[in-house]
Amino acid sequence: FALLGQRRFAPFFWTQFLGAANDNLFKFAFTVLVTYQLQVEWLPPSLAGLAIGALFILPFLLFSATSGQLADKLDKALLMRFVKSLEIGIMGLAAWAFVQDAVNVRVVTLLACVFLMGLHSTLFGPVKFAYLPQHLGEREITGGNGMVEMGTFVAILLGNVVGGLLIGMAEGGSQAVAIGCVALALLGRVVVQFVPPTPATDPTLKINPNPFTETWRNLKLAHGNLVVFRSLLGISWMWFFGAVFLSQFPAFAKEVLHGNEQVASLLLVVFSIGIGIGSLLCEVLSRRHVEIGLVPLGAMGMSVFSIALYFAARGLPPAEIMGLAAFMDQGAHWRIMLDLALLSLFAGLYSVPMYA
Repeated sequence: FALLGQRRFAPFFWTQFLGAANDNLFKFAFTVLVTYQLQVEWLPPSLAGLAIGALFILPFLLFSATSGQLADKLDKALLMRFVKSLEIGIMGLAAWAFVQDAVNVRVVTLLACVFLMGLHSTLFGPVKFAYLPQHLGEREITGGNGMVEMGTFVAILLGNVVGGLLIGMAEGGSQAVAIGCVALALLGRVVVQFVPPTPATDPTLKINPNPFTETWRNLKLAHGNLVVFRSLLGISWMWFFGAVFLSQFPAFAKEVLHGNEQVASLLLVVFSIGIGIGSLLCEVLSRRHVEIGLVPLGAMGMSVFSIALYFAARGLPPAEIMGLAAFMDQGAHWRIMLDLALLSLFAGLYSVPMYA
């Protein structure tokens, strides 16, 4: 945590923290809106989380290689400032959409904003991970990655909880979400101004505008270093795994656990706290070095507690939609939360060494 007191790390940490919080406040509020509150014929509640998650991920698939080139060619602090300015514009459009009365206009515009926020995060991603090796030493790199991973999931937690609470307000929920999204974007733009200059690693790089050939070139380059390539595959699998859970929590809470919006938020709280604890444990267990031996331990834990979660959830009797207090009163639900917490703790142990 000492890194949080240093200019080389703290402004960067809070910039990525606020970006992740805003992503998730916006996405979760929108998901809850179309799962619980709006009737949209062409977007059934059971598919809303998947559609929103897929739209958000699509820019990563298309533009990650191009974003990586930009991160190599440009000063990373300047690129971060551009990305945070872009976020203000996207959240301004989303704020307008949240307060519209016409359901189709509202939903279509918000879906477009999901894609644009995915593009914003795609541009930020390579900068986020290339920044750390330029400012941290070898004995700080695992701790720095652990802090960023922990911060990302705490931001996911807070963003989802606040998004769920705001959109669930009896009156003015959509307006409150609109204000929250714009406020976080503005705060992020202020904080990023304090990120120190981070010179380009390859300022003469010629940008390849074709994302498909550049992606293929990067995959071939990574394959030439097996440690990098296997870490790339492993991290991708972790995000595939995590995205399935994160996108399905509202539908899982409603259809399987028979809980309301607050129960969906609780699942995200438990999941995010577990990953945060697991990420910080890496620093202790690896003794300040990159310890790849934590990866198989994490993978086994994720598998065991995913299976345990399935058996804990499959036998629940049919019930009316219940609030948080009623949900917490049932012992079977505590087992579900414990399985979810341990599953996510092992996900933290699994991912941080590969990022490092």
